[in-house]
Amino acid sequence: MGTVAGKQETQENREGYMENLPDKELTEKIIAAAIQVHRELGPGYLESVYEEALCLELEASGMAFERQKSVEVRYRGQIVGLYRLDLLVESKVVVELKAIKEFEPIHYSVVRSYLKATGLATGLLLNFHSVPLAIKRIGREFKGSES
Repeated sequence: MGTVAGKQETQENREGYMENLPDKELTEKIIAAAIQVHRELGPGYLESVYEEALCLELEASGMAFERQKSVEVRYRGQIVGLYRLDLLVESKVVVELKAIKEFEPIHYSVVRSYLKATGLATGLLLNFHSVPLAIKRIGREFKGSES
């Protein structure tokens, strides 16, 4: 196991950490919806297919979401760029979908930049190409970890 704040990480520390994640209950619901989509469709489709299916699943679960939401990036009060979030669920969790071989460090950086631009604390990175579905929780204050 790794170290957490200079201490040896234990299973107990990890479980306590997981219990205190921001938006934990909401992310669990989103993950359950994504798992359902992955079970039914499996790997091999384009990202847009998974996005459409996940939106249907989120809607069926009663979760509010915005799709392809535009987010402004500002520098010194001026708009310098525009991001498009795959999904913003319940105005709390940024969800980035992928259908790729494996996650790369840039994918985590992109989600963190989305969080910074939105002022939110929680993101999910989902890869529908992998078996099983690859799920990473991303935050501005913590590194991605498997769910």
